[in-house]
Amino acid sequence: MTVYGLIDCNSFYCSCQRAFEPRLKRLPVVVLSNNDGCAIARTAEAKGLGIKMGDAWHLIRNERKLSGVQWYSSNYPLYADMSRRVYQVLLEHVPRVEPYSIDEMFLDLTGLPGDLADRCETIRSHVEQITKIPTCVGWGPTKAIAKLANYIAKDRPEMEGLCDLTDERARNRFYRNLPVSEVWGIGRRLVPRLQAAGIRTIAQFVEADEAQIRKIMAITGVRLQAELRGESCLKLSEIAEQRKGLACTRSFGQPITTYSDMREAIAGFASRAAEKLRAEKMDAGHVSVFIQTNPHKRQDGWYANQAAITCAPTNNALTLIGTSTRLLRAIWRDGFRYTKGGVLLNDLAPAGQQSSLFDAPEEQSPALMDAMDAINRRFGREAIKPLSTGVERAWRPRQGMLSPRFTTEFGEVMEARAW
Repeated sequence: MTVYGLIDCNSFYCSCQRAFEPRLKRLPVVVLSNNDGCAIARTAEAKGLGIKMGDAWHLIRNERKLSGVQWYSSNYPLYADMSRRVYQVLLEHVPRVEPYSIDEMFLDLTGLPGDLADRCETIRSHVEQITKIPTCVGWGPTKAIAKLANYIAKDRPEMEGLCDLTDERARNRFYRNLPVSEVWGIGRRLVPRLQAAGIRTIAQFVEADEAQIRKIMAITGVRLQAELRGESCLKLSEIAEQRKGLACTRSFGQPITTYSDMREAIAGFASRAAEKLRAEKMDAGHVSVFIQTNPHKRQDGWYANQAAITCAPTNNALTLIGTSTRLLRAIWRDGFRYTKGGVLLNDLAPAGQQSSLFDAPEEQSPALMDAMDAINRRFGREAIKPLSTGVERAWRPRQGMLSPRFTTEFGEVMEARAW
């Protein structure tokens, strides 16, 4: 029988912070969104204090009961590298791993010798030993069942972080009591439609007529129904699908009111987007730029606009900066307090495949980009960068509680001393 597992890192962003600061082990920890806006990750201790996902930091930070909370700005380079480390540990135990998100990965457990519960417990222990990240593991004959098993393992302390749904009788016991909203792929918009059709539990969804499910959810619902019945429709993929678009956007740390500051921000976004393209060996043939003011402060004046252009496929930072700043000039309006902007790249294709014989060749040599990437890999991101992206960067997001990038920046690596 095919067996899939799903391993999920508990309170991942907070666990990454705890991995390098042992003093945080039993303290309430909260990681905030961009610009130190709202809570996006919380430890169990923080949840116990009543902190909810999405709570605005500036509204709750001075509450007396939260005086002991350890607040952190988002440290995405650290989180991405810790996710990579978890992935590498998993490959030592199973033949195939499919990253589903930064903190969740599907496992191929088919045909592995020994007791699966013992093996999954060994995997959990090894991940925590090497990365210091606690996890939960659920497994079953399909990916949808494995996802549900993981939810149960995480939601019920008595499961001790493990849940086996390979047995149909065990699945049915849970199906009768769990709401259909807990099924992977059934979002908030679909739940009312299913409930209106009398489908409230997972058991009712599984037992429903296929034509009824198809009418509500199309073919996706039919496949999901089959998955929950134990028929595998979603295969494990070790190769990520080629992305169709790429975006680099930010909410600014403080409102931008001058064109020069906005030009630096857009140039910075274009440069970063180009860096991502080169890392994935892709070119972009369509560029969009957008800017907007704060939609929640329309009394200060509301303005939002976007401009786009089709261009010769490229991943050259200088070319994309030039294109992006020309688009910005077309939509810029004086007299507004801009709070967000970004660069979006589309029509992605493998690098070097020109779409037309009449496309103009790159004005800048690819060797220049290769040299810049090599220097930044060795000395850290933006050790060298286009001057148009700015030096002071007034548009940077607020990160007043940012921890060191312990694993990706040499100057911020932890120091150990022997006495």
